[in-house]
Amino acid sequence: MSREARWPGALWALLFGNFVIGTGVMVVPGTLPELAASFHTSIAAVGQLITAGALVVCVGAPLLAGLVAGWDRRRLLALSLAWFAAGHLLSALMPSLASLLPMRMATLVAPAVFTPQAAACVGLLVPPHRRAAAVAFIFLGWSLASVLGLPLAAYVGGHWGWRAAFGLIGLGTAIAALWVWRTMPNGVRPPPLSREGWMQVLRHPLLMPVVGITLLQAAGQFVLFSYIGPVLLQQLRATAGELSLMWLWLGVCGVVGNVLATRHMDRLGSARMAMVAMALISLSLLLWPLGIALGWAMLAAVILPWGLGCFAANSSQQARLVGLAPGLASASIALNSSAMYMGQAAGAALGGWLLAREASSWMNWCGLACLLLAMLVSVRLDARRAPG
Repeated sequence: MSREARWPGALWALLFGNFVIGTGVMVVPGTLPELAASFHTSIAAVGQLITAGALVVCVGAPLLAGLVAGWDRRRLLALSLAWFAAGHLLSALMPSLASLLPMRMATLVAPAVFTPQAAACVGLLVPPHRRAAAVAFIFLGWSLASVLGLPLAAYVGGHWGWRAAFGLIGLGTAIAALWVWRTMPNGVRPPPLSREGWMQVLRHPLLMPVVGITLLQAAGQFVLFSYIGPVLLQQLRATAGELSLMWLWLGVCGVVGNVLATRHMDRLGSARMAMVAMALISLSLLLWPLGIALGWAMLAAVILPWGLGCFAANSSQQARLVGLAPGLASASIALNSSAMYMGQAAGAALGGWLLAREASSWMNWCGLACLLLAMLVSVRLDARRAPG
C-alpha cells in the first residue's frame, strides 16, 4: 500500500492514540477517592501520583526528544503506546501505593514521547497546505479525552474500582498501538531539534516569560483541579455518577472554549486571547465557594468559565510562542509543554499540602493567586513589546 493511501488511517490512529494517552494521564484525578480507599491512605498521599507523573512528563519531553530523534516514527509511536498499555495493566495489579508510584512514573514516560513526536511527524504525512489542520485534528484526541475518556474512567472507577479503570485504559492503548503500527508508514523521521535552537529559546527575552506564564496558570488550575473529586465528595456528598457528569461538563465547556478561541484568535491576537482565558479561569476560582455553598446548579455555572478558559489558555500560549518567533517554534512549544506539566506538578503538590492540613478551602484562593500573577506577567510582557 502506498504512503498516500495510508495517510487517513494514520491520522485517525494518532488521534485515538492521543485520546487514550490523555485519558490515562487524567485518570488519577478522576479516581482519587477510589485509590485512597483501596490503599487505606489519605487523598493527599495519593495526590503524589499526579505530582510525580507530571514531573516525569515535564523533564522527559525535552530530554527524550533528543534521544529518540533518529528513530523511525512508526516503531517509536507504536512502542510508546505499547509501553503505556503495559504500564496501566501492571499498575492495576500493584498491591500498595509504594509500588504503584514508581510504576506510574515509568508509565508516564510514554506521553513524554508520544504526543510531541506524533505532532512532529504529522508534517511529513500530509501536504504542506494541510499540516496545520492535520496537527489540530490529532490533538482533538486530548479534547475527547477530557469530554469522554475522563468521565468514563471516573464512572468505571466509581462503580468497579480504580483497577478496572486502569485496566480499561491499558486495553484501549493496546488497540491504539496496533492501529498505529498497521497504518503508519515506514521511514518517517522528522529532523531533530538543534542545540542552537534550544539555546536561542532559552536566551530569548520574550519566549521564556511566556513559558513562565504557562507554568503559573497551570499551577493555579491544578491546586484545585487535582482534588476536585475528593473535595466534592466531602462537601457535596457527590456520587460517582455526579462526579462523572461534572467531568463531562468541564470537558464539553473546554472543547467549546477552544473552538471559540481558535475562531477569534486572529482578531484578538494570541496574547489577548490568553488573557481572556486566564480571566475566565480566575472568575471560576473566585466564585468557587459560592458554587459549593449553593449546590450543583450553581457549581455548574461556576465551572462554566473555567471550562471555557482551560484549553483556550494552552492553545493561546502556543500560538503566542509561534507568533513571537516562528523559526524557534519547535523548541519553544516543547519547553512550553514541559512548563505546563511542571505547573501541574507544583499545583498538585500545593493542593495536596493544603488537603493534608485540612485547608481545602484555601485551594481556590491559592490557585487564584497563581492565575493573577500569570496575568500580571502577561501584562508587563505586552508593555515591553509595545513601541515607545
